[in-house]
Amino acid sequence: MTRTALPFLTPVTCTGPQRAVAHMTAALLLDYPTADLRDGFATLRSTVADLPRRVEKAFTSFLDRVDVWDLAQHEAEYVRTFDLKRRCALYLTFYAAGDTRRRGMALVTFVEAYRACGWQPPPDELPDFLPAVLELSAREPGEISDLLLGAHRDGLEVLRSALHDLGSPYADVLDAVCLTLPQVDAATAERFTALVAAGPPQEMVGLSAPLLPFPTTRPVEALS
Repeated sequence: MTRTALPFLTPVTCTGPQRAVAHMTAALLLDYPTADLRDGFATLRSTVADLPRRVEKAFTSFLDRVDVWDLAQHEAEYVRTFDLKRRCALYLTFYAAGDTRRRGMALVTFVEAYRACGWQPPPDELPDFLPAVLELSAREPGEISDLLLGAHRDGLEVLRSALHDLGSPYADVLDAVCLTLPQVDAATAERFTALVAAGPPQEMVGLSAPLLPFPTTRPVEALS
């Protein structure tokens, strides 16, 4: 089956606070669903109402589609979407490095980026977990978090395209995120095309134990 790549989105004009709200909202919605998250949908609707229209519409579309699910269905859809499909991984280094030896160094780069921002990734999730990276971007906007997202923009676009291919409501959340990011440049577009055609690298690393994930960021001082 041939996959058709989506066209890249034209970014919207966002203020710094609007971009932070969009990234924090996406971080919440892309994490594993809980009853507390679903109880907060009304608050999220109110929060995104002040975002640029196209971003607000993307978030609202997601909330409309998943609001009719119960928690068990939401959990099942999350697992089916993100845990069982390689092209829908929420781990940004996976797209560029796959399960190869290069991925370890890429993960170290993420850890160093968190620490440079004054934050420490907790030990129960990988540092390239997209909700955690988006939370960092929301809490510590600036050059470092922008570089993390920019360096892995091709992976974000592969994820967005795959979610649309599945007809997943989560595609709307990726649309909202990508609308807040700069226009895709030629080099990123070329890497994206190669990833869509071939998928992530597949050399397996001989690890004695799996790398553990972490869901949210924590201030460094909170861990001392």
